[in-house]
Amino acid sequence: MRIAMLTNNYKPFVGGVPISIERLSAGLRSLGHEVYIFAPSYEGETEEPYVIRYRSRRKKMGGKIVVPDFLDQSIEEKFAVYSFDVIHVHHPMLMGYTAQYLGKKYNIPVVFTYHTRYEQYLHYFKPFDFLQRRCSREKHNRIRGLERKLLYGSEKLVAAHNRLFTNRCSLVLAPTLSMKQYLEEQGTTTNVEIVPTGLLEEDFEYEPGKAEQLRKQYLKGKKYLFCTVSRLGKEKNIPFLLEGLAKFKENKGDCFRFLLIGDGNEKEELKEEAVRLGLEDNVIFCGCIEHSVIRNYCRACDLFLFASRSETQGIVLLEAMAAGLPVVGVKATGTSDVVRDGWNGYLTELDVNAWERKLELILEKESQKEWMAENSIAEAKRYRSRNVSEKVERLYQNILFYQRMEQGYENRII
Repeated sequence: MRIAMLTNNYKPFVGGVPISIERLSAGLRSLGHEVYIFAPSYEGETEEPYVIRYRSRRKKMGGKIVVPDFLDQSIEEKFAVYSFDVIHVHHPMLMGYTAQYLGKKYNIPVVFTYHTRYEQYLHYFKPFDFLQRRCSREKHNRIRGLERKLLYGSEKLVAAHNRLFTNRCSLVLAPTLSMKQYLEEQGTTTNVEIVPTGLLEEDFEYEPGKAEQLRKQYLKGKKYLFCTVSRLGKEKNIPFLLEGLAKFKENKGDCFRFLLIGDGNEKEELKEEAVRLGLEDNVIFCGCIEHSVIRNYCRACDLFLFASRSETQGIVLLEAMAAGLPVVGVKATGTSDVVRDGWNGYLTELDVNAWERKLELILEKESQKEWMAENSIAEAKRYRSRNVSEKVERLYQNILFYQRMEQGYENRII
């Protein structure tokens, strides 16, 4: 098969979607298929085989996120050169529109992977962000109530848009059972299959010497080393982690350091928050780190901390678990699918006190933490990339088979 992957973002942008696309494409190629990735252009991008770049707009969303020019005519020009069998798109907006246009024009099935709870990313749009900030400061009950209705209405509009989009696709892929159920509850009638982002074999490997070196480098006499891997964006809920760690420090003393791996537009605000909470010596902003060495950072730590409520799967959770880290997180879609409370970590409601108590609990008994670490690795092994690619291959073959059957039936009718 010849497959076109269409995306709003890709490398060098760091995020879950580019990782998922890269791994699935590599897995499908290993099975003998041709996969071409249509991705926006970036400053400092590296030329890669099978990656077809199209224009990006000058203005960036949130100051950093590239906005793809989905109307760039070169997309169809380059697309028409190949005889694609399947279009696989990874966003319902922008390149999602291009995918459905090309699918209809060239009579090619469109597969869509639902990676993101888009209604939780509306703050990247200035009008919504302004309204959200205004609502949080408004003291007049009636005005605040009206603003909340507008915010809720915007979220419902996004959900309605996604429902219309998914119902015009040939197949929808969701990374977890909870995301499949969510889409169906929102009105998606197209068949939804569960296909997670796969883990590579090297995700289970690390360099013991390097991990030990990193632990010594960052601990600096403290007892515990924690970490998280995240884009520093509002939707990732990192201030919750800082509040929980401030309470942990108050209860247990200055006994830890926390590695915040990643970058984003909330970085300066988070630094200010860390200082305000008295954590300036405990929180280390590591910035972006090459993906291939993050597993060494995880292996150097005792626990992986997570509070995002916008994940559909949370690939960083599985990568941390593959490195043997139990997770202390917040109950949410995506997270609750891979972290089993009391087995490979703990999950709480969005309550700082409850979360902090679980952090204390998991550290009280070393034997329990070691048992949870083993369970984390066992859970991660269920998501090996090879198995994921083979399942997607079968799903592609099925929709092509049914398309041929339908076309044959229509021809006989005519």
